[in-house]
Amino acid sequence: MAAVQKVGIVGAGAAGLTAAILLADAGVDVEILEKAAEPQTLGSGITLQGNALRILRELGVWEQVKARGYGFSTLGLRAPNPDGTVLAVLEDIKTGGDDLPATLGMYRPDLTAILRDRALQAGARISYGKTVTDIADDGGSVTVRTSDSSTSDYDLLIGADGLHSAVRKAIGIDVEPQPTGMGIWRAFVERPEEVVRTDLTYGGPCFIAGYCPTGPDTIYAYLVEKAQERKQEDGPRVMAELAGAYGGPWNEIRSSLDHGARINYTWFTSHLVEGPWNRGRTVIIGDAAHSCPPTVAQGAAMALEDAAVLAELLIAADHVTETLWKEFEDRRLERATAVVTASVQLGQWMLDGVRDADVPGLMNSLSTMLKEPA
Repeated sequence: MAAVQKVGIVGAGAAGLTAAILLADAGVDVEILEKAAEPQTLGSGITLQGNALRILRELGVWEQVKARGYGFSTLGLRAPNPDGTVLAVLEDIKTGGDDLPATLGMYRPDLTAILRDRALQAGARISYGKTVTDIADDGGSVTVRTSDSSTSDYDLLIGADGLHSAVRKAIGIDVEPQPTGMGIWRAFVERPEEVVRTDLTYGGPCFIAGYCPTGPDTIYAYLVEKAQERKQEDGPRVMAELAGAYGGPWNEIRSSLDHGARINYTWFTSHLVEGPWNRGRTVIIGDAAHSCPPTVAQGAAMALEDAAVLAELLIAADHVTETLWKEFEDRRLERATAVVTASVQLGQWMLDGVRDADVPGLMNSLSTMLKEPA
């Protein structure tokens, strides 16, 4: 019998839904509390590395993900010139195993929809319009109060509610995401026929110009610059101006920016809760516990791993004990720390203009670690 019989999960994103699927499959009564009034249908692209795909396969949704996304196992490097000259095409490390692509891009709302349907099929419930306002732990259960003045009791509460986690604040963890000095423009546009993998261009007016195919007909393109105040409505013009220095597929991408492309601008941030991620019977996972710039594209994978490891431990144990929390910390903190540290380091090297940084060495050691299951 699992250590818990009734679990509340705050947040209906990838981390929360993954935990819900695994726990519900094991017979646990699961309710997801989501602050949005309804399922979200808009968003941008997401890059999933092999270790994320490994968990999606464990959830039984890999075939659906593969059909909706775009998998590839190479990485291209291009020159910052008008021709977009291809400098190298590198074999990427398959962190999920040799039978899975190294990387898969897809539309983020599609991934969420696949996981949401799977969670509902497993028996989990999703309650919308639920913003957490208070959490009380009596040592044997957790009572959650939401903005509609309702309360619910659970054996355990999982905070999977993202960067600005209400659960993290409610349990007294005062760590908050901090800007790293970079900003990113993202656009969701039509896929040029030439785009069959992620290609990265370093240099020019941006630190990075890149794109990732997200399906047969779509990609998300991104430009990374020094963080500054930007207006979202200026996106098409600014992106087109910045992208003017880059050739190859960028010529076609630029033309798509004027055709109603969904564009957004955000700053890179990072945070890490060092030490236990739980306070009593409440625990945070995913972006609530750690976040980093997408320079190694491991944010989603870390969230999925957190959820899978936590569910595994809860299902295998008879009781919620300090030993369980210690094992969770031992299996997650060092791995998440390595990803956050590497992601921030890569960005800082670019900000500092370091030309002899050992990027290949850093990426190889990180990928070698991530090939081992969490």
